Amino acid sequence: MRSPIDEERLKFKPLLPRGLRAISSLEVMEGEATEALGNQEKIQELLPKTYGQPVLRFKEGASKTHAVHRVGVVLSGGQAPGGHNVITGLFDALKEMHPGSRLFGFLDGPAGVVENRYIELTEEMLANYRNTGGFDLLGSGRTKIETPEQLGASRKNVEALNLSGLVIIGGDDSNTNAALLAEFFESNGCHTYVVGIPKTIDGDLKSVHIETPFGFDSACKTYAEMIGNIERDALSAKKYYHFIKLMGRSASHIALECALQTHPNITLIGEEVAAQKMTLEQITNQIADVICKRALQGKNYGVVLIPEGLIEFIPEMKLLFHELGGTLSDKARETFEYLPKEIAEQLLLDRDPHGNVQVSRISTEQLFIHTVKNALEARSDYKGKFAPINHFFGYEGRACLPSNFDATYCYSLGFAAAVLVDSGHTGYMCSIHNLAQPVEEWEVGAIPITMLMNMEERKGKLKPVIQKALIDIEGEPFKLFASKREGWSLNDDYRYPGPIQFFGSDSLCNTTTVTLKREKHVLIT
Repeated sequence: MRSPIDEERLKFKPLLPRGLRAISSLEVMEGEATEALGNQEKIQELLPKTYGQPVLRFKEGASKTHAVHRVGVVLSGGQAPGGHNVITGLFDALKEMHPGSRLFGFLDGPAGVVENRYIELTEEMLANYRNTGGFDLLGSGRTKIETPEQLGASRKNVEALNLSGLVIIGGDDSNTNAALLAEFFESNGCHTYVVGIPKTIDGDLKSVHIETPFGFDSACKTYAEMIGNIERDALSAKKYYHFIKLMGRSASHIALECALQTHPNITLIGEEVAAQKMTLEQITNQIADVICKRALQGKNYGVVLIPEGLIEFIPEMKLLFHELGGTLSDKARETFEYLPKEIAEQLLLDRDPHGNVQVSRISTEQLFIHTVKNALEARSDYKGKFAPINHFFGYEGRACLPSNFDATYCYSLGFAAAVLVDSGHTGYMCSIHNLAQPVEEWEVGAIPITMLMNMEERKGKLKPVIQKALIDIEGEPFKLFASKREGWSLNDDYRYPGPIQFFGSDSLCNTTTVTLKREKHVLIT
């Protein structure tokens, strides 16, 4: 039985930008040619069929008839709020183009494409998933389609289904998969067009052309609600320091956005740590300094935000990660022996499928509780009380009900994907601009995935991958944060965003992130 909020969300009708409303008369216009972010010659050598394609923009043209399409869709990687609306938008667009078109969903992520496990999606089935969170309609997975056997099996399966398009909903690694599949299909005479959708709550799939990946808005609003609740509790009890680790594998976008929404006392930003080459001791003393100043005001409480990936930005930890599994240098061994036993053990866990240390399993917040406690005990002038509590806000934000912004954004992305398949474009990622403005003013198009790529080392080998977008510490969102954080550290200027709002004024339920507004100069102060 559905809850009342589930029932109401199923009734929500996402708006479409003006540029997508006349889908039967859209034309795809080619813009400037492109090149990869880095290693251009090598990327072009590896992906010659899809490299250098132009940026695309959609515009209204003459009405036309459309072919019957058979399209596959796959959810790839970690969950992000709004994925189901990409699928429902894709379904609705295909049916609007031609009622005879059909949509097939591959099960459990990219593995479903390789193993030919799928279901046909119908209106009756999708009626239960509109505007809902999670990826439970199809399931997801992290299989990488990269070996000759996997690529060959994928081609065989999409051809057996006679698919004119394959839409991959995923983050940077998933869209790298999309680029490899598009190139392989093109090189082997397979006429299935591959389209990527920008998804990740981490916010690290950004560029000039991808203003924000979907899911970031909803996840940050969910975390900000919880942080606000913790701040209210801290201000009420006045006796605990809350160290909160926030999801974000490489970039600190979530921590920055949540700080801008909630004004905690301390927020660490990994990209700033890297730029300033801050050591573990320096970061620890920075936190301890604030705690000491607050103690002089009689404040033995506060809130500290720590991005999940921070630990990889600290120079001595980065060196340790690089040398783990081999012979440790004296410096790396010294760092390893300094760590609390439970943290050291977490570093030895198996690596993820991409060969990375699994930072989500490292209790970074507990590491800083440990180092800060030692630092405070070593200070003879500190007379306060340090009672720390640790939290990790991660999975709570991945499958929540999508905000109105994400529900609408994702529905539009589904429509855009249908247009790309219908127009015969492959190796592209859907791109929507002007997202800080009302929906009617959003501008829709697509970019070639290769323009986001460079070469990076993965498991000891250089491979073409989409470059992760980190925080620009010269950018407007970080500058706003940097101008406010000293005041927040002592003055308890806490903000309590509350839960995601679906009904009410635009300022309550149809606004987007502070980050996006600041980047687009909509929010000036």
